[in-house]
Amino acid sequence: MEDSFIIKGGKKLTGTLELSGAKNAALKMIIAALLYNEKVILENIPRINDVTELLQLIKSLGAKADFIDKNVVEINPTYLAKNKVDLLFASKIRASFMLFAPLLHKFANCFVPNPGGCRIGARPIDRIVDGMKSLGIEVKYNSRTGYYEAKMVNKPKGHYQFVKPSHTGTELLIMLSVFGKDKIVLENCANEPEIDNLIEFLNESRAKIKKIDGRVEIEGVDKLKFNKPFKIIPDRNEAVTYICLTLATGGYITLNNLSVDTIGIFAEKLKQAGVEVKINKDNSYFGYVNSLKPINVETSPHPGFMTDWQPNWAVLMTQAQGKSTIHERVFENRFSYVEELKKLGAKIKFVESKVSDPENLYFFNYKKNKKYSQIIEIEGPVKLHTGALNIADLRAGASLAIAALIANGESIVNGVSILERGYEDFVEKVRKLGGEIKKI
Repeated sequence: MEDSFIIKGGKKLTGTLELSGAKNAALKMIIAALLYNEKVILENIPRINDVTELLQLIKSLGAKADFIDKNVVEINPTYLAKNKVDLLFASKIRASFMLFAPLLHKFANCFVPNPGGCRIGARPIDRIVDGMKSLGIEVKYNSRTGYYEAKMVNKPKGHYQFVKPSHTGTELLIMLSVFGKDKIVLENCANEPEIDNLIEFLNESRAKIKKIDGRVEIEGVDKLKFNKPFKIIPDRNEAVTYICLTLATGGYITLNNLSVDTIGIFAEKLKQAGVEVKINKDNSYFGYVNSLKPINVETSPHPGFMTDWQPNWAVLMTQAQGKSTIHERVFENRFSYVEELKKLGAKIKFVESKVSDPENLYFFNYKKNKKYSQIIEIEGPVKLHTGALNIADLRAGASLAIAALIANGESIVNGVSILERGYEDFVEKVRKLGGEIKKI
């Protein structure tokens, strides 16, 4: 199986790209399509490994789901026949946890295993389960089988306030509430653009969902009515990857379909670092000027600096003039790339910092007696050299590819199937920017 890149780096990369559809919107929208009683067509769906795996999972449940054009997916949920999610399929993709919503509405009970996906820290599943219970769903975990067993006796109803915002939790509770009883109110919800995209999709199908900042109100409806093909928003994480890639090589990039408001704080940090940013009606330009200034960042949910961006930002900061820091507040195991970057000569180290009230500062479930390494210091500029690198998680994989494209000479990046879980046509897009990359 081809699962490595040979990359010859050291060239300035420049060019213009069209972004693919957002992975984090596409996966949830495909699952939401199972709430309907008719065919649903979704456009701008990226052809990535996560989407392929999800389509296979849905077909294993009896429903029909497949690409009918390059980036168009048709889902027919009327054939949905099973209420138990296969353990193997679920282990490959975290979005499988969202299947609680359509399966409960279809069968009133279901069996869903612990979700898979990247191992970037303990995900707060308990908050999601608490939210389901608050809506009247009976949920228990069977440690012997590894499955959550859920039952819906009556229509969902009630009120829930997240202890800390949860992207997946917000979307799942919205889906569960679409056919709920009376008005359901969710508070302290996540505010990601992908959630707004999901709400837009459901509302176009006669759902009644209102969202103001972190508060979501859902008036239950009897059914959803599909009207026309729905287009997924562009992928902001992909945008950040290619922006960091070109800037780190001293180049520039124009993105034709970027909604800049989805990466607002990232664009501001770039300006602070000395990057030329031009936002036009039809495109957005990001260009290297003379030198990069070191900028400190802290991750937090939207509209903050997204946790998925920080591995790419770390590589960019290896080319900045001085020391910068990254403080990871969303996950407790998001620095798998650090040791890999050191193989190429990057000067990165973990630093200790006294944090007051860490239980509230961090978005993961902080444990007092556990040692955490949440802050790294990056010193630049550094001329990276070649090496053999191993990908451990999706966004870290992109950062390692960026580093290899900066380094002079030939590098090997292994485990690229992990990167391809979230990036469509990565090799082709890098080549379009002038990079030398080959999959082997």
